[in-house]
Amino acid sequence: MKVLLLKDPKDKDSGPDPYIKELGSYSLEATLIPVLSFEFTSLDSLFDKLSHPECYGGLIFTSPRALEAIKICLKEKSKKEAWSKSLKQMWSIKPTYVVGKATASLVEEIGLIPQGEKAGNAEKLAEYICSREKPNSSALLFPCGALKREVLPTALREKGIALESLTVYQTTQHPDLQESLSSYFSQQGIPASVVFFSPSGVKFCLQHIQKLSGDLINQVKFAAIGPSTAEALQGAGITVSCTAESPTAQDLAAAIHTALQPHNC
Repeated sequence: MKVLLLKDPKDKDSGPDPYIKELGSYSLEATLIPVLSFEFTSLDSLFDKLSHPECYGGLIFTSPRALEAIKICLKEKSKKEAWSKSLKQMWSIKPTYVVGKATASLVEEIGLIPQGEKAGNAEKLAEYICSREKPNSSALLFPCGALKREVLPTALREKGIALESLTVYQTTQHPDLQESLSSYFSQQGIPASVVFFSPSGVKFCLQHIQKLSGDLINQVKFAAIGPSTAEALQGAGITVSCTAESPTAQDLAAAIHTALQPHNC
């Protein structure tokens, strides 16, 4: 059975994509189609804030893209040296809160230690942070995307925990998305399952998939990587067959495998 994954392929240098590998272990044939493009912004402002760790109580990352923004900054020789010589050490004694394994591994790549990666979503991460931070202490720096949800900022504000958000990337539709989807459906047919990885993916993809599936749309099992993506699908009138227990390749593959069993039809 075929599964369509609406996400970017993993960087080729780091081996096979874990989602394709895990789904393959259940004899499911997965294909990746990139959905989103990212434009990085305010990078000078980001590094300026990173240059003053004494002003902040720690860092929050809820997206791999925010770490990519930092890695772009660190490509500049002078900034890389400043990070290596002192800034990394100064930030490392403060907490770095993250959602998910992908974000956690990128935090490790820049030399910091992630906390809270098992939280799985913004709601649970907010609870985790609130259990560890004191009200009215130094603000937590939160590099984020323009489309960030307000769940985490609202939860922290209600507990008196200061947060300083900085938009470091804009999310747009991948330029090849429509063509890639049309090509997939004409060559592979209608997949047994379609997996969404973000509310933005729902916004940019769903109508195309409904059009390409036509009357057979009800045969497709729709899956979500997490609760916010599942909510976006439900809000668009789609029945969600399964949501990964945590945002990992293993949990997603297991959930899809269960959803595709005959007794679930």
